[in-house]
Amino acid sequence: MVKSWLDGVQRPEIVGVSARFGATLPRYLSEAVKGPALLTNPVTSCGKLSSKLSGTIALAMRGDCDFTDKAKVAQSAGAAGLMVTSDDEELYEMVCSRNESAISITIPVIMIPKSAGDNLRKSLSNGGRMVVLLYSPIRPVVDISAVYLWLMAVATVICASLWSNIVLDDQDQPSSVENINGAIEKEIIEISTKGAILFIVGASVFLLLLYVFMSKWFIKLLVVLFCIGSILGMQFIMVSLFSRMFRGCGRITLELPLLGEVTILSIVVLPFCVAFAIVWATHQESSYAWIGQDTLVR
Repeated sequence: MVKSWLDGVQRPEIVGVSARFGATLPRYLSEAVKGPALLTNPVTSCGKLSSKLSGTIALAMRGDCDFTDKAKVAQSAGAAGLMVTSDDEELYEMVCSRNESAISITIPVIMIPKSAGDNLRKSLSNGGRMVVLLYSPIRPVVDISAVYLWLMAVATVICASLWSNIVLDDQDQPSSVENINGAIEKEIIEISTKGAILFIVGASVFLLLLYVFMSKWFIKLLVVLFCIGSILGMQFIMVSLFSRMFRGCGRITLELPLLGEVTILSIVVLPFCVAFAIVWATHQESSYAWIGQDTLVR
């Protein structure tokens, strides 16, 4: 875990991965390795450095030499720790290629995501004074996010089993067996063998394209599509619940160009759904973003 302060203002926490060599980071915040952040020169920390790093947490980019060589160069310049910026958002556990190099390294070494490293580098390049704090907190036995996700899953199952009784008004229910059978038949979607095969093939091709052409723009496209689908789903659920709680409000309609006849309630709740999705999309890197994501998924 990396805590940082830029000119006295605390920045979002960064999650990194410790190397399999060097010193072990302390478990508690009070014992964390702390010092001013400083860029290495050369940026990859390969070869002799042009500046002293006494008591600082060095920031280097990946490439040009082994991780152990970067750590030895930073340590010889007096650094108290080393942060290595990854080539992308994925983090890799840094290993040593030579045992003798690992034994001689006594400073902690961690890898951080590319976006986080670029933000730190940009702030330091602009003349900002940054202080970083490195530690490795003990992971809780029970993950709060997993508990929250489990509760949402159980609630989803319960709501799905009671959905028809919640959203349907008693006076709107069919009054005869024939009407009931007709309503059930309308809710049944028939899928042919050909349609099922095409769906499986299409989904497989999409997953293959996702794996081959994974890039930043593609991820952003998926985020946009996810937000659109989540907005529509959240709007439908909220309209159904409010229609049940406040009888009659869901029947007031309004004629709009292109959209035709829509309920005023759906128009009222739409801005909230859009705002919720936008807030989640713009705060994906925050520690609490999983709450919004799990809510949108459900």
